[in-house]
Amino acid sequence: MKTTARCRRRRRDGARGFTLIELLVAIAILAVIAVLSWRGLDQIIRGRTTITNAMEDERVFAQLFDQMRIDARQAASDDESSQAAVSITGNTLQIVRHMVLPGSAPRLQVVRYQISNGRVVRYASPPLGNVGELRRALHGSDEGWSAVPLMGGVGSISARMYVPKLGWTIQMNDVQTAMTEAVNNLKVPQLGNAPMPRSVTGLEVSIGATSLARPVTRVFLVGE
Repeated sequence: MKTTARCRRRRRDGARGFTLIELLVAIAILAVIAVLSWRGLDQIIRGRTTITNAMEDERVFAQLFDQMRIDARQAASDDESSQAAVSITGNTLQIVRHMVLPGSAPRLQVVRYQISNGRVVRYASPPLGNVGELRRALHGSDEGWSAVPLMGGVGSISARMYVPKLGWTIQMNDVQTAMTEAVNNLKVPQLGNAPMPRSVTGLEVSIGATSLARPVTRVFLVGE
């Protein structure tokens, strides 16, 4: 009987709970693990957000530059537009392009890219059927034109034109000089039947966005 009572006392003495210090150490370890886990999860969320934003910016840039490429490729000739088909005035890029509508004769269209409230907006005139409509579109306002916002958060947009025998330029005087030389060459009998060459054969566009450290630049062929 004495042996049994002694064993019971030993079992009761050995079945003690955690001390306060042990609980505090366990809570501290759990807190550290929780903080580390939260930081890791926060980094994963931030990284996913950054990747998503970058993919969205890339998609918007691709859409904008793809539309510019189409407009530049479908640019009319200088003699069709009665002036340089591609021109730069201030922060406005203007392109006179061909427009083909199903079931109708080909028409011309004037397209302008401008910055409005931090967004690149593409203004497009209605189809132009005669020289009078073309002149009014070239020298008038874009009121009544279709306006499509293509990209937001834009701080700047700039463009350069490639003039054969000269190179890249932003001066319309250089383009006009090239056009005058082409017209004079057409007066030479040997070249009278030759088509009037383009004064601008290349277009370089740079767009600076608030989310980018440096502007994004693309080069397009004109009329190709």
